[in-house]
Amino acid sequence: MSNMNSRADGDTTLAALAHASALIASFFGPILFLILCDDDDELVRENAKNAINFQIMIVVLTLVAAVLILLVIGLFLLPLIGVIDLIFVLIATVKANNNEIYSYPLTPDIV
Repeated sequence: MSNMNSRADGDTTLAALAHASALIASFFGPILFLILCDDDDELVRENAKNAINFQIMIVVLTLVAAVLILLVIGLFLLPLIGVIDLIFVLIATVKANNNEIYSYPLTPDIV
């Protein structure tokens, strides 16, 4: 995983949008930014990868919570997952806009 506070030069707007796009398009938004970024733009590339990894984890957690609806606990987990997604994506967007490569907590490197 990347260091949460590492800095890199690059397009801060695209890096921030790579995170923010996840609120609308799950992991598809960050994938688009990963594909569109310049090969030498480490800031956008790393932030997009981290956003994809986090969104994959959110999808997995959402599927688990959906199954747990049968045990009622899923009814509480689904909104909680949504709030966690929103909070961390907003934090990541601000960090990326400040030239930082943001790694989400407890998120493995999948991509």
